[in-house]
Amino acid sequence: MYHKQLTIGLFGFGVVGEGLYRILQQTPSLKAGIKKICIKNPDKKRNAPSDLFTTARNELLMDPEINVIVEVINESEAAFEIVATALKNNKEVVSSSKKMIAEHLVDLLELQKSTNLSFLYEASSCASIPIIRNLEEYYDNDLLHSIKAIVNGSTNFILTKIFEEKMEFSQALLLAQQLGFAESDPSLDIEGFDALNKWVILLTHAYGIVESPGNIVFTGIQNINLNDSAVAREKHYEIKLVAQAKKLQNGKVAAFVLPQFVNQSDQLAFVKNEYNGVVIESGFADKQFFYGKGAGSFATASAVLSDISALRYDYHYEYKKLYHHQPNQLTDDFFLKVYVSFDDLHLIPREKFEWIEEWHADQKRKYLVGVIAFSELKKGKWWKENKTSLILTPEAVIEDVEIRKLKKRSLELAGII
Repeated sequence: MYHKQLTIGLFGFGVVGEGLYRILQQTPSLKAGIKKICIKNPDKKRNAPSDLFTTARNELLMDPEINVIVEVINESEAAFEIVATALKNNKEVVSSSKKMIAEHLVDLLELQKSTNLSFLYEASSCASIPIIRNLEEYYDNDLLHSIKAIVNGSTNFILTKIFEEKMEFSQALLLAQQLGFAESDPSLDIEGFDALNKWVILLTHAYGIVESPGNIVFTGIQNINLNDSAVAREKHYEIKLVAQAKKLQNGKVAAFVLPQFVNQSDQLAFVKNEYNGVVIESGFADKQFFYGKGAGSFATASAVLSDISALRYDYHYEYKKLYHHQPNQLTDDFFLKVYVSFDDLHLIPREKFEWIEEWHADQKRKYLVGVIAFSELKKGKWWKENKTSLILTPEAVIEDVEIRKLKKRSLELAGII
Protein backbone atom coordinates (compact mmCIF):
# COMPACT_ATOMS: atom_id res chain seq x y z
CA MET A 1 0.00 0.00 0.00
CA TYR A 2 1.26 3.47 -0.88
CA HIS A 3 1.75 5.68 2.15
CA LYS A 4 1.78 9.37 1.34
CA GLN A 5 4.43 11.72 2.65
CA LEU A 6 3.08 13.87 5.47
CA THR A 7 4.36 17.43 5.80
CA ILE A 8 3.19 18.87 9.11
CA GLY A 9 2.43 22.36 10.30
CA LEU A 10 2.35 22.26 14.12
CA PHE A 11 0.43 24.77 16.26
CA GLY A 12 1.75 24.83 19.82
CA PHE A 13 5.04 23.78 21.36
CA GLY A 14 4.08 23.20 24.97
CA VAL A 15 4.14 19.86 26.78
CA VAL A 16 2.34 17.94 23.99
CA GLY A 17 3.83 19.81 21.03
CA GLU A 18 7.40 19.30 22.19
CA GLY A 19 6.63 15.68 23.06
CA LEU A 20 5.39 15.11 19.50
CA TYR A 21 8.49 16.82 18.06
CA ARG A 22 10.73 14.44 20.05
CA ILE A 23 8.71 11.36 19.09
CA LEU A 24 8.78 12.22 15.37
CA GLN A 25 12.56 12.47 15.53
CA GLN A 26 12.60 8.87 16.80
CA THR A 27 10.18 7.49 14.17
CA PRO A 28 11.74 8.19 10.74
CA SER A 29 9.83 5.26 9.19
CA LEU A 30 6.60 7.25 9.54
CA LYS A 31 7.60 9.54 6.65
CA ALA A 32 6.22 12.54 8.53
CA GLY A 33 8.16 15.70 9.25
CA ILE A 34 7.40 19.09 10.79
CA LYS A 35 8.02 21.94 8.36
CA LYS A 36 6.91 24.82 10.58
CA ILE A 37 5.74 25.41 14.16
CA CYS A 38 3.47 28.33 15.05
CA ILE A 39 3.94 29.66 18.57
CA LYS A 40 2.59 32.62 20.54
CA ASN A 41 5.68 33.90 22.35
CA PRO A 42 8.74 34.28 20.05
CA ASP A 43 11.09 35.17 22.94
CA LYS A 44 10.67 31.93 24.89
CA LYS A 45 13.66 29.57 24.70
CA ARG A 46 12.76 26.28 23.03
CA ASN A 47 14.57 22.99 22.47
CA ALA A 48 14.37 23.01 18.66
CA PRO A 49 16.01 24.95 15.79
CA SER A 50 14.85 28.58 15.77
CA ASP A 51 14.12 28.56 12.02
CA LEU A 52 11.28 26.09 12.64
CA PHE A 53 9.26 28.68 14.56
CA THR A 54 6.95 31.46 13.47
CA THR A 55 4.19 33.57 15.02
CA ALA A 56 2.36 33.94 11.67
CA ARG A 57 -0.33 31.27 11.43
CA ASN A 58 -0.80 31.75 7.68
CA GLU A 59 2.76 30.55 7.07
CA LEU A 60 1.34 27.13 7.96
CA LEU A 61 -2.29 27.43 6.85
CA MET A 62 -1.50 28.83 3.40
CA ASP A 63 1.60 26.77 2.60
CA PRO A 64 0.69 24.36 -0.24
CA GLU A 65 3.46 21.95 0.81
CA ILE A 66 1.95 21.44 4.28
CA ASN A 67 -0.78 18.81 3.97
CA VAL A 68 -1.38 18.13 7.69
CA ILE A 69 -2.11 20.62 10.47
CA VAL A 70 -1.55 19.38 14.02
CA GLU A 71 -3.18 21.61 16.62
CA VAL A 72 -2.24 21.24 20.32
CA ILE A 73 -2.91 24.68 21.80
CA ASN A 74 -4.97 25.63 24.86
CA GLU A 75 -7.21 28.41 23.53
CA SER A 76 -10.44 26.89 22.20
CA GLU A 77 -11.62 29.74 19.94
CA ALA A 78 -8.19 30.16 18.33
CA ALA A 79 -7.98 26.38 17.92
CA PHE A 80 -11.35 26.28 16.15
CA GLU A 81 -10.28 29.01 13.71
CA ILE A 82 -7.09 27.08 12.94
CA VAL A 83 -8.92 23.78 12.40
CA ALA A 84 -11.71 25.32 10.30
CA THR A 85 -9.25 27.26 8.10
CA ALA A 86 -7.06 24.18 7.63
CA LEU A 87 -9.97 22.00 6.50
CA LYS A 88 -11.22 24.70 4.12
CA ASN A 89 -7.68 24.89 2.69
CA ASN A 90 -7.66 21.17 1.91
CA LYS A 91 -5.40 20.17 4.80
CA GLU A 92 -6.09 17.21 7.04
CA VAL A 93 -6.15 17.92 10.76
CA VAL A 94 -5.12 16.24 14.01
CA SER A 95 -6.16 17.94 17.26
CA SER A 96 -5.96 17.37 21.01
CA SER A 97 -8.24 20.27 22.06
CA LYS A 98 -11.19 18.66 23.84
CA LYS A 99 -12.77 21.97 24.90
CA MET A 100 -12.71 23.29 21.34
CA ILE A 101 -14.12 20.07 19.89
CA ALA A 102 -16.89 19.76 22.50
CA GLU A 103 -17.97 23.39 22.12
CA HIS A 104 -17.88 23.39 18.28
CA LEU A 105 -18.86 19.79 17.57
CA VAL A 106 -21.81 20.56 15.27
CA ASP A 107 -19.76 22.95 13.11
CA LEU A 108 -16.80 20.57 13.00
CA LEU A 109 -19.00 17.66 11.90
CA GLU A 110 -20.41 19.79 9.08
CA LEU A 111 -16.92 20.88 8.00
CA GLN A 112 -15.61 17.32 8.04
CA LYS A 113 -18.60 16.11 6.00
CA SER A 114 -18.42 18.92 3.41
CA THR A 115 -14.64 18.69 2.88
CA ASN A 116 -14.43 14.87 3.24
CA LEU A 117 -11.03 15.36 4.86
CA SER A 118 -9.72 13.56 7.92
CA PHE A 119 -10.19 15.32 11.23
CA LEU A 120 -8.78 13.06 13.97
CA TYR A 121 -8.58 13.73 17.72
CA GLU A 122 -7.80 10.57 19.67
CA ALA A 123 -5.59 12.57 22.05
CA SER A 124 -8.55 14.72 23.14
CA SER A 125 -10.26 12.07 25.24
CA CYS A 126 -8.04 9.68 27.20
CA ALA A 127 -4.51 10.54 26.07
CA SER A 128 -2.76 7.19 25.52
CA ILE A 129 -5.94 5.03 25.48
CA PRO A 130 -7.24 4.49 21.89
CA ILE A 131 -10.88 4.69 22.93
CA ILE A 132 -12.34 6.72 20.05
CA ARG A 133 -11.04 4.37 17.39
CA ASN A 134 -12.32 1.37 19.35
CA LEU A 135 -15.80 2.88 19.65
CA GLU A 136 -15.74 3.74 15.94
CA GLU A 137 -14.57 0.35 14.68
CA TYR A 138 -14.97 -2.43 17.23
CA TYR A 139 -18.30 -1.30 18.70
CA ASP A 140 -19.99 -0.50 15.39
CA ASN A 141 -23.33 -1.96 16.50
CA ASP A 142 -26.43 -1.31 18.58
CA LEU A 143 -25.35 -3.60 21.40
CA LEU A 144 -23.32 -1.12 23.43
CA HIS A 145 -25.02 -1.34 26.83
CA SER A 146 -22.89 1.11 28.76
CA ILE A 147 -19.61 2.96 28.95
CA LYS A 148 -18.13 4.41 32.13
CA ALA A 149 -14.75 6.01 32.51
CA ILE A 150 -12.23 7.94 34.53
CA VAL A 151 -11.16 10.51 31.94
CA ASN A 152 -9.37 13.14 34.02
CA GLY A 153 -5.96 12.27 35.47
CA SER A 154 -5.70 15.35 37.71
CA THR A 155 -8.85 14.62 39.72
CA ASN A 156 -8.01 10.93 39.91
CA PHE A 157 -4.56 11.77 41.31
CA ILE A 158 -6.11 14.03 43.97
CA LEU A 159 -8.75 11.45 44.96
CA THR A 160 -6.07 8.76 45.22
CA LYS A 161 -4.06 10.93 47.63
CA ILE A 162 -7.14 11.82 49.72
CA PHE A 163 -8.22 8.20 49.91
CA GLU A 164 -4.93 6.34 50.31
CA GLU A 165 -2.78 8.88 52.16
CA LYS A 166 -5.58 10.75 53.99
CA MET A 167 -4.43 14.07 52.58
CA GLU A 168 -6.67 17.12 52.80
CA PHE A 169 -8.02 18.25 49.43
CA SER A 170 -5.81 21.37 49.38
CA GLN A 171 -2.65 19.32 50.08
CA ALA A 172 -3.46 16.81 47.34
CA LEU A 173 -4.16 19.59 44.85
CA LEU A 174 -0.88 21.35 45.64
CA LEU A 175 1.03 18.09 45.13
CA ALA A 176 -0.75 17.51 41.79
CA GLN A 177 0.32 21.02 40.70
CA GLN A 178 3.92 20.47 41.82
CA LEU A 179 4.11 17.23 39.81
CA GLY A 180 2.56 18.81 36.71
CA PHE A 181 -0.71 16.83 36.82
CA ALA A 182 -2.82 19.95 37.53
CA GLU A 183 -2.64 23.45 36.09
CA SER A 184 -1.87 26.57 38.15
CA ASP A 185 -5.59 27.35 37.64
CA PRO A 186 -7.01 23.86 38.21
CA SER A 187 -10.72 24.74 38.06
CA LEU A 188 -11.33 23.13 34.63
CA ASP A 189 -10.16 19.79 36.06
CA ILE A 190 -11.37 20.06 39.65
CA GLU A 191 -14.89 21.28 38.83
CA GLY A 192 -15.44 18.64 36.13
CA PHE A 193 -15.34 20.77 32.96
CA ASP A 194 -12.46 18.82 31.39
CA ALA A 195 -14.17 15.45 31.97
CA LEU A 196 -17.44 16.91 30.64
CA ASN A 197 -15.82 18.05 27.37
CA LYS A 198 -14.26 14.62 26.85
CA TRP A 199 -17.61 12.96 27.55
CA VAL A 200 -19.40 15.08 24.94
CA ILE A 201 -16.89 13.78 22.37
CA LEU A 202 -17.15 10.14 23.44
CA LEU A 203 -20.98 10.19 23.44
CA THR A 204 -20.86 10.99 19.72
CA HIS A 205 -18.70 7.97 18.95
CA ALA A 206 -20.44 5.62 21.40
CA TYR A 207 -24.09 6.44 20.71
CA GLY A 208 -24.27 8.97 17.87
CA ILE A 209 -25.38 11.63 20.37
CA VAL A 210 -24.33 15.18 19.47
CA GLU A 211 -24.96 17.33 22.51
CA SER A 212 -23.82 20.68 23.89
CA PRO A 213 -21.73 20.52 27.10
CA GLY A 214 -24.30 22.83 28.71
CA ASN A 215 -26.97 20.11 28.49
CA ILE A 216 -25.03 17.42 30.35
CA VAL A 217 -25.37 17.14 34.15
CA PHE A 218 -21.93 17.22 35.75
CA THR A 219 -19.82 18.26 38.70
CA GLY A 220 -16.26 17.70 39.85
CA ILE A 221 -14.57 16.79 43.11
CA GLN A 222 -14.35 20.31 44.58
CA ASN A 223 -16.55 19.52 47.61
CA ILE A 224 -15.27 16.03 48.45
CA ASN A 225 -13.39 15.85 51.75
CA LEU A 226 -11.81 13.46 54.23
CA ASN A 227 -15.17 12.71 55.89
CA ASP A 228 -16.51 11.44 52.56
CA SER A 229 -13.47 9.22 52.09
CA ALA A 230 -13.93 7.87 55.65
CA VAL A 231 -17.54 6.90 54.81
CA ALA A 232 -16.34 5.27 51.58
CA ARG A 233 -13.71 3.29 53.48
CA GLU A 234 -16.33 2.07 56.00
CA LYS A 235 -18.48 0.83 53.13
CA HIS A 236 -15.49 -0.73 51.28
CA TYR A 237 -15.75 1.72 48.39
CA GLU A 238 -13.33 3.98 46.52
CA ILE A 239 -14.33 7.46 45.28
CA LYS A 240 -13.79 8.30 41.61
CA LEU A 241 -14.98 11.01 39.23
CA VAL A 242 -16.86 8.86 36.72
CA ALA A 243 -18.24 9.83 33.34
CA GLN A 244 -20.90 7.36 32.28
CA ALA A 245 -23.58 6.58 29.73
CA LYS A 246 -26.05 3.71 29.91
CA LYS A 247 -28.68 2.56 27.46
CA LEU A 248 -31.98 2.10 29.29
CA GLN A 249 -34.75 -0.40 28.58
CA ASN A 250 -36.67 2.25 26.61
CA GLY A 251 -33.70 2.54 24.21
CA LYS A 252 -32.69 6.02 25.35
CA VAL A 253 -29.40 6.89 27.04
CA ALA A 254 -28.71 8.18 30.53
CA ALA A 255 -25.47 10.21 30.62
CA PHE A 256 -23.67 12.38 33.19
CA VAL A 257 -20.31 13.11 34.84
CA LEU A 258 -20.44 12.79 38.65
CA PRO A 259 -18.33 11.49 41.55
CA GLN A 260 -19.19 7.90 42.45
CA PHE A 261 -18.56 5.32 45.11
CA VAL A 262 -16.93 2.40 43.31
CA ASN A 263 -16.79 -1.16 44.65
CA GLN A 264 -13.23 -2.29 45.37
CA SER A 265 -13.77 -5.17 42.91
CA ASP A 266 -14.77 -2.78 40.10
CA GLN A 267 -12.21 -2.30 37.34
CA LEU A 268 -12.23 1.47 37.88
CA ALA A 269 -11.13 0.99 41.50
CA PHE A 270 -7.75 -0.15 40.16
CA VAL A 271 -7.23 3.13 38.27
CA LYS A 272 -4.93 5.20 40.49
CA ASN A 273 -3.12 8.53 40.37
CA GLU A 274 -2.92 10.19 36.94
CA TYR A 275 -4.14 7.14 35.02
CA ASN A 276 -7.40 6.85 33.06
CA GLY A 277 -9.64 3.83 32.66
CA VAL A 278 -12.65 2.94 30.51
CA VAL A 279 -15.09 0.06 31.01
CA ILE A 280 -17.31 -0.85 28.06
CA GLU A 281 -20.19 -3.30 28.40
CA SER A 282 -21.75 -4.74 25.26
CA GLY A 283 -24.25 -7.38 24.34
CA PHE A 284 -21.94 -10.30 23.60
CA ALA A 285 -18.45 -9.24 24.70
CA ASP A 286 -19.56 -8.53 28.30
CA LYS A 287 -17.15 -6.04 29.96
CA GLN A 288 -13.88 -4.82 28.49
CA PHE A 289 -11.42 -2.61 30.33
CA PHE A 290 -9.01 -0.07 28.82
CA TYR A 291 -6.28 1.41 31.01
CA GLY A 292 -3.47 3.87 30.42
CA LYS A 293 -1.87 7.20 31.21
CA GLY A 294 -4.33 10.05 30.95
CA ALA A 295 -1.88 12.92 31.02
CA GLY A 296 1.71 13.81 30.27
CA SER A 297 3.89 14.81 27.35
CA PHE A 298 4.60 11.45 25.71
CA ALA A 299 1.27 9.80 26.65
CA THR A 300 -0.73 12.49 24.84
CA ALA A 301 1.79 12.90 22.03
CA SER A 302 1.63 9.14 21.36
CA ALA A 303 -2.10 9.47 20.60
CA VAL A 304 -1.37 12.42 18.28
CA LEU A 305 1.29 10.29 16.58
CA SER A 306 -1.21 7.45 16.13
CA ASP A 307 -3.59 9.82 14.34
CA ILE A 308 -0.79 11.16 12.13
CA SER A 309 0.13 7.57 11.25
CA ALA A 310 -3.50 6.79 10.36
CA LEU A 311 -3.52 9.67 7.87
CA ARG A 312 -1.00 7.78 5.71
CA TYR A 313 -3.79 5.46 4.63
CA ASP A 314 -6.56 8.10 4.55
CA TYR A 315 -8.29 7.01 7.75
CA HIS A 316 -11.48 8.96 8.54
CA TYR A 317 -13.92 8.80 11.42
CA GLU A 318 -17.08 7.58 9.77
CA TYR A 319 -19.35 8.52 12.70
CA LYS A 320 -21.23 5.30 12.08
CA LYS A 321 -23.61 5.63 15.06
CA LEU A 322 -24.57 9.09 13.83
CA TYR A 323 -24.79 8.58 10.08
CA HIS A 324 -25.36 4.85 9.53
CA HIS A 325 -27.53 3.90 12.52
CA GLN A 326 -30.48 5.62 14.14
CA PRO A 327 -28.70 7.92 16.64
CA ASN A 328 -29.60 7.39 20.27
CA GLN A 329 -31.22 10.10 22.37
CA LEU A 330 -30.47 11.31 25.87
CA THR A 331 -33.19 11.06 28.51
CA ASP A 332 -33.80 12.59 31.94
CA ASP A 333 -36.43 9.97 32.78
CA PHE A 334 -34.60 7.88 35.38
CA PHE A 335 -33.52 8.00 39.02
CA LEU A 336 -30.19 8.04 40.83
CA LYS A 337 -29.25 6.56 44.17
CA VAL A 338 -26.97 9.13 45.81
CA TYR A 339 -24.95 9.89 48.92
CA VAL A 340 -25.17 13.55 49.95
CA SER A 341 -22.99 15.06 52.70
CA PHE A 342 -23.54 18.54 54.06
CA ASP A 343 -23.10 20.94 56.99
CA ASP A 344 -26.56 22.54 57.07
CA LEU A 345 -29.65 20.32 56.91
CA HIS A 346 -31.88 23.26 55.97
CA LEU A 347 -30.10 23.59 52.61
CA ILE A 348 -31.01 20.03 51.58
CA PRO A 349 -34.46 19.70 49.88
CA ARG A 350 -35.43 16.37 51.49
CA GLU A 351 -38.91 16.58 49.94
CA LYS A 352 -37.39 16.10 46.46
CA PHE A 353 -36.14 12.59 47.32
CA GLU A 354 -38.28 9.59 46.46
CA TRP A 355 -37.05 8.04 49.69
CA ILE A 356 -34.11 8.18 52.08
CA GLU A 357 -32.40 4.92 53.05
CA GLU A 358 -29.74 6.20 55.45
CA TRP A 359 -29.63 9.25 57.66
CA HIS A 360 -26.63 10.27 59.79
CA ALA A 361 -27.13 13.55 61.60
CA ASP A 362 -24.89 13.04 64.62
CA GLN A 363 -21.62 13.17 62.72
CA LYS A 364 -19.31 16.17 62.39
CA ARG A 365 -20.26 16.04 58.72
CA LYS A 366 -23.90 14.97 58.19
CA TYR A 367 -24.98 12.73 55.33
CA LEU A 368 -27.88 10.83 53.81
CA VAL A 369 -28.29 8.13 51.17
CA GLY A 370 -31.44 8.32 49.06
CA VAL A 371 -33.07 8.08 45.65
CA ILE A 372 -33.82 11.17 43.61
CA ALA A 373 -35.12 11.82 40.08
CA PHE A 374 -32.35 12.81 37.68
CA SER A 375 -34.56 15.65 36.44
CA GLU A 376 -34.43 17.17 39.96
CA LEU A 377 -30.63 17.32 39.79
CA LYS A 378 -30.83 18.89 36.35
CA LYS A 379 -33.25 21.57 37.56
CA GLY A 380 -31.47 22.59 40.76
CA LYS A 381 -27.91 23.41 41.79
CA TRP A 382 -28.26 22.91 45.58
CA TRP A 383 -26.15 19.74 45.32
CA LYS A 384 -23.17 21.75 44.01
CA GLU A 385 -23.40 24.65 46.46
CA ASN A 386 -22.64 25.41 50.13
CA LYS A 387 -19.93 22.73 50.28
CA THR A 388 -22.54 20.04 49.65
CA SER A 389 -21.02 16.85 48.27
CA LEU A 390 -23.05 14.52 46.04
CA ILE A 391 -21.61 11.09 45.24
CA LEU A 392 -23.40 8.33 43.33
CA THR A 393 -23.69 4.88 44.87
CA PRO A 394 -22.31 1.92 42.89
CA GLU A 395 -25.79 0.90 41.68
CA ALA A 396 -26.49 4.50 40.70
CA VAL A 397 -29.02 4.32 37.82
CA ILE A 398 -32.52 3.11 38.64
CA GLU A 399 -34.99 2.96 35.77
CA ASP A 400 -38.58 4.12 36.06
CA VAL A 401 -39.86 0.53 35.69
CA GLU A 402 -37.92 -0.48 38.83
CA ILE A 403 -38.76 2.48 41.03
CA ARG A 404 -42.15 1.34 42.38
CA LYS A 405 -40.85 -2.08 43.34
CA LEU A 406 -37.83 -0.63 45.14
CA LYS A 407 -39.87 2.08 46.82
CA LYS A 408 -42.29 -0.42 48.30
CA ARG A 409 -39.41 -2.59 49.59
CA SER A 410 -37.62 0.45 51.02
CA LEU A 411 -40.66 1.64 52.93
CA GLU A 412 -41.05 -1.77 54.53
CA LEU A 413 -37.62 -1.55 56.17
CA ALA A 414 -37.70 -0.38 59.77
CA GLY A 415 -36.42 3.02 60.80
CA ILE A 416 -35.75 4.30 57.31
CA ILE A 417 -37.78 7.51 57.14
